[in-house]
Amino acid sequence: MSENKLSKKEIFSAGILRENPVLSLFLGLCSTLAITTNIYNALGMGLSVIVILVLSNVLISLIRNITPDSIRIPVYIIIIATLVKVLEMFMHAYVPSLYTALGTFLALIVVNCMILGRAEAFAAKNTMVDSAIDGLGMGIGYTIIIFIISFVRQILSTGSLSLYNPLTTESIFSLQLIPDGYTIALFGEPAGAFLTFAVLIALAVYIQDTSSRKSAKKARGGKA
Repeated sequence: MSENKLSKKEIFSAGILRENPVLSLFLGLCSTLAITTNIYNALGMGLSVIVILVLSNVLISLIRNITPDSIRIPVYIIIIATLVKVLEMFMHAYVPSLYTALGTFLALIVVNCMILGRAEAFAAKNTMVDSAIDGLGMGIGYTIIIFIISFVRQILSTGSLSLYNPLTTESIFSLQLIPDGYTIALFGEPAGAFLTFAVLIALAVYIQDTSSRKSAKKARGGKA
């Protein structure tokens, strides 16, 4: 079944389940591995990606019929770069702590393969509404995975789970889950990001493989 024949529910769920940009398509891995040291960074990056994905998909879908094929990629990049710059300015003005925490990775959303990939693979071929739904689903799927990775890394590396208000920098909550002396500092380093991601990929593959075997077994039983 082609993408343009999928229902809106299937389009939305694709980015969260079967075509998750991180676990299935392996897109956006640079930011996934770099900013997942804590849940504050992960939520900030996740929300930023959702905004850019939805807006860029909508705009690219709107101009898909008047954009010459020979210049479509430069046009997509200009649209994405403009949206990212506006988002940067907004965050710099209203949430400076989050802007500083995300650093250069916020600007690098422009060249995130996930953003450009959805523009080329979906938004350029589908309606504005479907493109917005696709961007939302993909963005939420991305956010869920980086949140899980940052959740694990923050707890194992610091022993605590905390989140603070980006507008006031006041603490929203702070929980000490692992006593001092039992934390694993490795998970706060780049190696910890790769290790956490590898375990998550292995778990996803195991679940998918188990589901496929059950479906195949059920199908054979039905035929019998």
